[in-house]
Order: sequence, then structure tokens, then C-alpha cells
Amino acid sequence: MDLVRWNLWKWDDRGQASCQPLPRSIEDLQQDGPLPSSHPVIPHLVFARTELLENLSMVSEDLMETLLAMPSEPSAYLKLDNESIMQYLRKASLRNQVLPVLCGSAMKNIGTDLVMDYIGELLPSPLDVTHEVQGQNSPVRLLAWKVNWDDKKGWMTFVRVYSGITTLRPPSCFLADFLVAGKLTRQINLLNTNRNQKEKLSKILLLYASEAEEVDELPFGSVGVILGLKYTRTGDTLISAGASESARSLLRDITPPPALISASVIPQSHSDLQPVQDALTSLSRTDPSLQVDVQDGQILVHGLGALHLEIVEGRLRDEWKVNFEFGRRRVSYREGLGFKEPSVDWNLWASDVGGKHISTKIPIQIRLMEPSEEGDPVWDGNIVVDEKGTPVPIPRSMPGSLLAYVAEGISNALSNSPHSSLPMTQAHVQVGRLKELTTRVPSIITGATATVLRRRIREAGMGPILEPFVSLKISINESSLGRVVKDLTEHSGEVVELSEGISVGPSGQEDIGGFSDEGVYIPPEWLSPSGSHTSHAISYGTRMKRSLQGIAPLSQFLDYSNRLRAISEGHGNFEMSNAGFRQVSQERKMEILREIGRA
Repeated sequence: MDLVRWNLWKWDDRGQASCQPLPRSIEDLQQDGPLPSSHPVIPHLVFARTELLENLSMVSEDLMETLLAMPSEPSAYLKLDNESIMQYLRKASLRNQVLPVLCGSAMKNIGTDLVMDYIGELLPSPLDVTHEVQGQNSPVRLLAWKVNWDDKKGWMTFVRVYSGITTLRPPSCFLADFLVAGKLTRQINLLNTNRNQKEKLSKILLLYASEAEEVDELPFGSVGVILGLKYTRTGDTLISAGASESARSLLRDITPPPALISASVIPQSHSDLQPVQDALTSLSRTDPSLQVDVQDGQILVHGLGALHLEIVEGRLRDEWKVNFEFGRRRVSYREGLGFKEPSVDWNLWASDVGGKHISTKIPIQIRLMEPSEEGDPVWDGNIVVDEKGTPVPIPRSMPGSLLAYVAEGISNALSNSPHSSLPMTQAHVQVGRLKELTTRVPSIITGATATVLRRRIREAGMGPILEPFVSLKISINESSLGRVVKDLTEHSGEVVELSEGISVGPSGQEDIGGFSDEGVYIPPEWLSPSGSHTSHAISYGTRMKRSLQGIAPLSQFLDYSNRLRAISEGHGNFEMSNAGFRQVSQERKMEILREIGRA
């Protein structure tokens, strides 16, 4: 029963749906409705509709006035216009004042079409957002929100058009290679503003589930798929190559959390090396949180957790069919800046390039972050600002500028400490006046910046080592509490909070009390037995559970699922979340250096 649109939906054994409108008066509902007059659900329909409208009116003054102005006859609420109800319901939903609930079964495809219809009508729409006025010459701007590989179609770039119209003229049109009125024709170039790379599209598709339809254009605000892009990654911005500088700003950038776990990827033979490297490069296009680099001749992948690396391993085998072995998973540590004072002119770089002596002073300063300062996720927990104190974006987002070349050198230096080869963190780097540079050659500026910054880090001496920590929320039986606390403390963890006991029924579900029934229509138990809470009121077989919150180093809890299962006799469960990096003791620092081969 759709209480908003006042319809009766039925599904047959084959999943085919039929919809019938319900009568708008109580008399017709009981006598001439689609249900027999003796059907037990009929007396509950009017009451449920009334409860729905009265509850909605509590968050909508306009609806309240409408209801108060209606006649007092029993069928009055049934005659209220459906579109008016949808208008009030949408406003309340967008303000998070109500939560519409629909019933159905996805397994049997019952009610799924209703859910999709209400999503389109109640949830935010792109038309709700204020956009730039689209003129005849509006440049094309696209956001690549997903990149995926298909064995038949190749690289599929899912985009949304934020400006202009993306148009692909048919091959029969010979005058096709120019940009007119914000439309992208067949052979025109797109510019990836994140990579500063030009791209050419071959096809434009609209996807309907697994069905693809080739189209000639994507209008403003639409979502589609572009085939043929070679360099674009998830989160990149694409614009028409002839667009002005003002149109080259990024729509949005994906800044993944810092990598916490790494593993080496070992090709099974020399002939497998190139396929493995190509597969990792392709995989990093689809997953911006995956980082790949080479250290001491080893290919390393860095992920957000053990499960993330398992997914990466499975995709490499199943999707890319490459032959390799994963090394032992290791936690990704960080190194802080040392405390020694710098030498005089540490930021002066000099070298012979092409038989000519070149020297320049790189205007940068580096120091430890203050306790009150918060690291920038774009710079892996460091802070990089310009001479005015404005945060510096990633280098690829400002191609061709002096600041981009200096930022690239800073990124290279901070990614690999000269002491431990670990990434640097909690460093504050400020870039000064770049007009003082005596050279404008990009490679020289980038290399000189990386060289002087590594020199400064080396002169400062090895700083503290930081280890990733996780927050744990563990739920166990009262009888297992002592063993779990002992295991947590023995593995360098600490208990933050120990909650009082909660009652657990024979089904294992925690009795948390639920939500208040006030103002909520609850159908009879015979009408919705699965929604009844009376069955949980049986008191026999209950037991007490305790909830424990703690903080611990991630390296000690990579296999915690198996360990907790063993010490809690299979009744424990836990949630784990990132708690950032913490400085370790001198003893633990030496253990980490020995683990990574730097002691």
C-alpha cells in the first residue's frame, strides 16, 4: 500500500507489478475498492494515512494549515492532492526532518521500482544546485567520477557534464573538427587539468544497467560514459582544450586517507615484470587510494588496510590475469623532522648543467608543525604553504607555474626520508618569493628543490618514528572481558572506555531499546510479524555483554579477527577505524628500524 500516492501494488509469481488507485472515500474503499470488503487490512488504511499526514504536518507549517482548513469528514485526508503531499514530503526529507520508509524485497524484485521512483522524487537533484548560466559559448567541463576497465569496450570513463554540451558528431559529417557553441565534436581535444594531458574521445555512451546506448551528445547536467581516454583517472577534471584559464579550475579532487599497510608485489618471472607493472598502473587509474612505488628495486603497493590489499590482489589475478606473489603485509610508518639546526646556505643549489655552471637559492623554509596545527591530507599529514600562508595544492593541478615545479620537488623530498626511506610527516614547509629564482627551467627547479630539502632533512638528523594507530570498539560476553583486556594491553593497546553491561537475547541481538513509538504508526503484529518487537521481550536465555573501546597500534592487530574469535569463544565482534599516527618510544623505534632494514 502506497499511503502517499494512495495506490495498491501487487506482484505476481514472476515479479510483474500491477498498480491500482484506491478510492478517495471510506464508503467506496469498503464497497467498491480493489480489495474485498472483508479484507482485514481495510480498517487500517485510513488510520495509517491519517497518521502519516499528521506526523508530516509536525515539521511542515504549510501542511498543518492545509489540514486544519479541511472539512472534518472522515474521508477528508483521503482527498488531499498527491502532488501536494510529495511537495511537503520532499522538503522535509531534504532538511533531514523525516525518513521515508518503503517496504519490499530486493531478492524477489518487489518494491524496487517504488524505491527508485521515490529516490528520484524526494532526494536532491542536480537541478537543485545553482550552476553557471549556460551560454552559447560555454566551455565543456566534465568530472570523471569513475574509471573502469572493460574487456570489450576498453577504458570506460564515467563523467558528469558540469558545463557545455559534449557532442560527438556522426562519422558522415565531414566538417566535424572544431568547437562551436560549447559543443565538443568528434576529433577535438579534451584537456585533463589534473594531469595536464590532452585526451581524444572515441564514443559517448549512456548506460541503462548492463545495456549501453551510443549517443551523439551529453547535455549539461547529464551522466554518461566516454570511451578512448588514455590518461584520465578517477576524480580528474576534463575541459575543452580551447577553454580559457579561468575554466581550468578543478571541479573537485579526491584526497584519499593516508596509506596504512603496504606489501611487495613479486612477479613470478622476468617476463611477468612488465605485465605486473602495467596492471598496477591500470589499477591505480581506477582506485585513487592505491599508491604504487618502487623502493630498493621492489614494487610496493600501499593501501588503506588489509582488506584493501586483499581486494587489490584479487583484482590483479582475476581482472588482469598477471602472475605474481604478494609479500608479507607491513604497516606503513612515518618519520618526523629532526631537531638539529641547519647549516648556512643549506637551500643554495649549484651544479654544472650542459657545461654551464648554474646556482640558485630555493626560497623555502621547513620546521616541525606546532601541536595546534593540523596536517593537510593532500600532503600526507604535512603542511605546505606559499609566501602568503595559503595552502599549496597538488602540483598537477597548477601546470606550467613556478610554484608547481617547486611543489613537485617538495613532494619528492617528503616522500622518502634520507634516513629511513619512510615518508615524512608533521613537517611545515613554506615557499617564499619565487621571483628570486635565477632559472626558469622546470627540471632544474624541481630537482634543485628536492636536493636542498633532502639536505635540510639529513642535517636535521633522524626524527621520531610514527606508527599508525586504530580505534577499537569490542563487544564481548562478560565472561571474556578479562581475557580481551589482557590481550589488548599485551599488544601495546590501552583501554579508553568500558561501558556498562547490555542485555542480549537468545538470538544474539543486543537489546538497545529501539526508538520511541510516539507519533509512529505501528501496524498490528499479524500484519507485519517481522517488525514486531514483542517477540524480543522474552526474557529467558538472556546474557550480559560488555562494550570496550580502546586504542592500539595497527601492526599488532592485523590478525585480530582470528585472535578475538579464539579468546571470546566465537562470541566477540569488533569495529576498527583509523586513529592517525602516533610517535613511538625509542625501544619501539629501534624495532621498526630493524624491521625495515635500517638499523
